[in-house]
Amino acid sequence: METVVWSKPEGQRSGTPLLVMMHGYGTDEARMVRLFDYLPQEFTCAALRAPMPIGDHWGWFLLDYFLANDFADVISAANSVRAWISSVRDQHSSVTLMGYSQGMAMATTLLRLHPEDYTAVVGLSGFVLKNELLSVMDSFEVKPPFFWGRDKADLVINEDAIAYTAEWLEQNTLLTTRTYPGMGHAMSKTEMVDVSAFLRHYVLG
Repeated sequence: METVVWSKPEGQRSGTPLLVMMHGYGTDEARMVRLFDYLPQEFTCAALRAPMPIGDHWGWFLLDYFLANDFADVISAANSVRAWISSVRDQHSSVTLMGYSQGMAMATTLLRLHPEDYTAVVGLSGFVLKNELLSVMDSFEVKPPFFWGRDKADLVINEDAIAYTAEWLEQNTLLTTRTYPGMGHAMSKTEMVDVSAFLRHYVLG
């Protein structure tokens, strides 16, 4: 990861729980940096910039309205994120993932590939990739805590993707789901209150 924005200076990160934050398609890490002040201050937050240029912004892999993707690109991006996490993991007490929109697809892909690596996952206005190869791995010994927040009227994530995401999360995770009427394809302060409560309960204990 060439660009990472941290919520704490290097000297204050040791021993803290790490929250790895991944933005959506066609945006950048600044979208996640804005959330730092609304999340539990016990965490060290790291907002990553995706590696693929999308116009003047960034994405994790190419995507269309139907969420079609090149799986090789997905795995390449996931491996890059995991390698970066591995490089800092020893400094932290735990690692939790947060993904917005396409970033939620990244977070859930990382979880599916290495479920033992992450304490919990937060998905915001996003989706889970429907992929046969990933589905073969979907058998977790312990269901990981997962927060899924969205607006039911969000028009960006299509209905089929929402249906698959709901089914996958119900089957494979210890799911907390919340909806936020009027939020659209976005994140809100009200949602961050719920996310913070989830993180305090499942990560800070």
